[in-house]
Amino acid sequence: MDVHNVEFLISAVRPEQYPASTIPEIALAGRSNVGKSSFINTMINRKKLARTSSKPGKTQQLNYYQIEDLFYFVDVPGYGYARVSKTEKAKWGEMLETYFTTRENLVLALLVVDFRHKPTKDDIQMKEFMDYHGVPYFVIATKSDKIKKSQWNKHLSDIYKTLGLESIDQILPFSAETKNGRDEAWEIIQAVLDGEFELEE
Repeated sequence: MDVHNVEFLISAVRPEQYPASTIPEIALAGRSNVGKSSFINTMINRKKLARTSSKPGKTQQLNYYQIEDLFYFVDVPGYGYARVSKTEKAKWGEMLETYFTTRENLVLALLVVDFRHKPTKDDIQMKEFMDYHGVPYFVIATKSDKIKKSQWNKHLSDIYKTLGLESIDQILPFSAETKNGRDEAWEIIQAVLDGEFELEE
């Protein structure tokens, strides 16, 4: 997909703040600092549209990015950051649950994990949450440039087994540094938007 028109639209907390649901939405879920914003910036060929931060836990709202008037990327608050208070975690959890269970034009969730490590307990819980609520998802494994190609099969297998996926083909290694996986990610997104891609749900 050739991306020319991209706009940061709104940071939302409650359903009444969500944009009018006229186009599909693709949500990015993952632990804090896993690279969701870098994924968005790489996909749209921008350096700083999506806000990246060295401080985990900074994203505290649903950040909407409108892509070519075709769909929204929705960057949801990162989970698993220890320094966030229990009250704050509960508030974020409620925000995510409300969004994922009520947003009718959500067509795909990208579960973003770190390719270098086995998925965390929070990653497993997020995957199980999506299974339970019937949210279609695909796994994006970031920072793939940090792993030697000879080790990729091992890391793919670790993610596949830890998350209990149906197929190893549900995982896409991705790198914001080298743009590895960018074209494949666009193919998946385009197929989902066209209703041609069979996803786990």
